[in-house]
Formats: sequence, C-alpha cells, structure tokens
Amino acid sequence: MRKIIGAILMLVVLASCKQTKEPVKEIAKAEPIEKLPELHYGFNLEEFNVVRDTVRRGDSFGELMLKNKVDYPKIAEISENYRDTFDVRRIQVGKPYLILKSKDTSEVAEVFIYQNDKINYTVVDLRDSATAYKNKKEVTLREREVGGVINSSLSEAMDNLGVDYTVTLSLSEIYAWTIDFFRLEKGDKFKVVFDERYINDTIYAGRGPIKAALFEHKGRTVYAFPYVADSTNQILDYFDQDANNLRSTFLRAPIKFGYRLSSRYNLKRRIAYYGYKVRPHKGTDYAADIGTPIVATADGTVTESTRRGGNGKYVKIKHNGTYSTQYLHMKAQKVKRGDFVRQGDVIGWVGMTGNTGGPHVCYRFWKNGRQVDPLKEKLPAAEPIADSLRTDYLVHISPLKEQLDCIEFIDPTPTEPEETLISYTQ
Repeated sequence: MRKIIGAILMLVVLASCKQTKEPVKEIAKAEPIEKLPELHYGFNLEEFNVVRDTVRRGDSFGELMLKNKVDYPKIAEISENYRDTFDVRRIQVGKPYLILKSKDTSEVAEVFIYQNDKINYTVVDLRDSATAYKNKKEVTLREREVGGVINSSLSEAMDNLGVDYTVTLSLSEIYAWTIDFFRLEKGDKFKVVFDERYINDTIYAGRGPIKAALFEHKGRTVYAFPYVADSTNQILDYFDQDANNLRSTFLRAPIKFGYRLSSRYNLKRRIAYYGYKVRPHKGTDYAADIGTPIVATADGTVTESTRRGGNGKYVKIKHNGTYSTQYLHMKAQKVKRGDFVRQGDVIGWVGMTGNTGGPHVCYRFWKNGRQVDPLKEKLPAAEPIADSLRTDYLVHISPLKEQLDCIEFIDPTPTEPEETLISYTQ
C-alpha cells in the first residue's frame, strides 16, 4: 500500500513539473516606427570622438584631463566638490575608462566615464559647470537551475556544469554546519537555484544569492531556503524544510578553505624537544599558507588584540557568558579591542609570530572559563524560526521546494567508482 501511495505522489510531482515547464508562447511586439539612437552610459557615442583605455601605473585624473585639454579650474572643481562621488585619488590601475571628446577641431574632453566594475560606473561631465554622478548599466537577471552528481569533488561537478565557482563557495558556507565537505562521497547530489546577471543580455556580470538549494549526502537530503527570521536586525539565514536553522552558533574551524588540521587539543602531549615531558596542548592547530584569512567562529566582542610571548599576535573574542575563543600566531590583526564581530568576519591573517614551527592558527576555545576541545563539544545550534513565523515560512518555501524537486540530477562525467571518500577542493 505504501509503495502505491509513493508512486501516486511521484506521478503528481512529475505532472506538476511538466506543467511548470510548459513553454510560454511569446507575443510578437510591433517594431517601432522610428529607431532611436543607441545609448551607452547614457550617451550617444556617435556624437563624440571616443577614447577607450585603462588606468596605467602613474596615471592620475588630473594628468589625463590636462592631456585632453580640460582647464585646471574644472579639474580642481571635480577634485574638491565631488570627492564623495568620485575621489580622484582612488582611481585604480587596470580600471577601464572612456573619454568623450568634442568632434570639432579642438577635441576637448567633455565627458570622462570611469568603470568601477562591470556594472557600476561614474560619469564626470565637464561641459558647462562640471558635475559628477554614479550610475549602473542595465542588468538582466536570468534564473538558473542546476542539479548534479558528484564523482570527484563538488567544485569539479559545478565546473563541468558551467557554474560560477562562487556558487560552490556559497553552498559550502550554507551547509558548513550540516555537511563535511572534506568527506563527500561519490554519488552525493545537489540542486541549486540562483540568478545570473547579464549586461546587454550577453555579458556575464556575476550571480545573485542562492534562492534555494538541496544537498543529498549519505542518503540524507537537506533543503536550504533563505529567510529573514530576525526582522529587527534584518539578518538573513538559511533554514531547512522543517524550519530548522542550518547555521550553528560556531563555525567548525577559524579558516574557511585551504587548511589542514595539524595538531589537536591534547592534555597528555609529549614533545621530544622538551625531553618528552608532558606539555599539554590546549589549542587546535589549523595549518595554512601565510596570509590566509582567519575568521571569527561566532558573533562576539573582541576583548584582546595584541602580541604577547609565545602566543605572538593574537585576538580573543568573548561570545557570551559561557564561551570565548582565541586565535594565535597571526601575521597581523584586522580588529581591535572593543570591536563587535559577526560570525565569518575576517579578524586577521595566518602567520608565524610567537613560538611556532610553521604557519598556522592555534584556535583555543573556552567554556565557563576553562579551555576545552571544540571538536568534542556539543555546540548549541542557532535559534530556529519563531513559532509565530513558522506558518509563513512553510508557505514561503512551498513553491521553492516544488521547483527543486522538479530539477533533474545531471551526471556530466560518469566514472567507475574507485574510492569512497573524496575531497572538496581537489
């Protein structure tokens, strides 16, 4: 009987998927009688002599303008009066720019357009009284659905599907507390829905946040949906199909990627250099390259950011009345005493200051004033969705869950099974 009911439910889902994927007939639009001039950055470039270039080492806004016959008073006016809009001291080497010059014999620069990134740009209009303003290129959003099967690594599976690598990073952050991405198995599966940004419908300009996701690991399926449960602080978290927060109070490690666990918390450690005497190690060492970002494993207030003895440069954070953490041997700190940091914020960089045989961060964890092993602690989960919001949340995710269920898993590189455990990055 259960099998029959299951089959009926599967047919309902498949039927629903087919209905949602019916092609929409496009309605032909009448062609405009008069063709309007094509505008770029808000200008008809045919009205100017256009110079396209990039900022080179040694270039300055003033010199570029003087070379193109702009009077010094106008340059000074932009530099002094529009610093909040366009700080001429901060133009960066490699950034593209356009100079729109008059078509008469004088060829004076009339407009300077600085491309801050693929989407945002700044216009300096030098005609009449000089002005400056910021603007954005028109961006088209295209929703994309991806489903895949892992054969060697998540990053390789994503790459084979032609997905931006940042989607892989976002998935690993969303599921950081529920899935160990360093111990994925062949046959694990994923689905994800997100928007891709395009300029002029053709130029890829990055992707938007993940709108819904699913990860199947060791036969266990975990959905992920974004939702603002904390309306006061407008904090967005990801929750599963049962309204449980996917975030834990603490991250697994103070480094997100590119590390290895080099030494664990060990109160009975003996070291040959000290004659094999017991020298307790009350920290957990994560080896990584010098300069690797170190992040706060939970929200809290910085109580120490200094350098002292064998600890080298370090940061200590108080999270609440129960927990504190410390991060040793930094190359440099990014925070100071009294700063409030959020989970995942960069607080410093891996170094070799103090007593250390190689680049790593020694992560120390306090519970009720006593140092403990964070890898053995049962850490508290983040707050679930409030009962008053649960119904709204379940209604909100219903169409997203149905959309995920309709996505097919694609295995772009099927291979014969060789090893059970696989790595996340390699």
